[in-house]
Amino acid sequence: MKKTIVMAVAALFAMTACNKQAPKMDEKAETTQPVSELKIAFVEVDSIMSQYDFCKEYTQILQKKGQNIQNTINQKGQNLQAAANKFQQDLQNNKYTQQQAEAVNAGLQKQQADLQALQQRLGNEFQAETDKFNEALRDSIQHFLAQYNKDKNYSLILSKAGDNILFADKAYDITNEVIAGLNKAYKKNTAKKEEKKAEDAKK
Repeated sequence: MKKTIVMAVAALFAMTACNKQAPKMDEKAETTQPVSELKIAFVEVDSIMSQYDFCKEYTQILQKKGQNIQNTINQKGQNLQAAANKFQQDLQNNKYTQQQAEAVNAGLQKQQADLQALQQRLGNEFQAETDKFNEALRDSIQHFLAQYNKDKNYSLILSKAGDNILFADKAYDITNEVIAGLNKAYKKNTAKKEEKKAEDAKK
């Protein structure tokens, strides 16, 4: 899951550049600045993941939810396995008539089908929650970069994840600035939400 989020953030930075629209394929792209005058910066994606408060908090939520799902499936699976083992033991000890054995076996098969359906449903819900988080994360970063770059005027902001960039001069690293700005905006937005909750509760 964390790898999926990292890829989503990296893709966002790869697509974000100085509020300029990409030229259409059938149009001749024109460079508005000489290459020597381009302002380029990069952001460490791993640092965004580990230091952006929104990302840290939601990652913990997803990890907890994923663990709860796994625990639920494991427990139900263990209960089903125990029931199946007992059925086999009782069957060997001739505790069932043929009709009773068929009924118990049918019940076990239904429990197995129900467990598989539950696993599929919970998995889909978890994936939907993860997708929702990735979208919110992309939106928050994209919104911040749009505001941030109004003053900075970077021509290109790159994402550095792992070794996708073989060399980068630290002079072009704006990671700390971006993280500080993201956390400031997130804290402000969270405070507004809490104030609204408090006002709604008084009504």
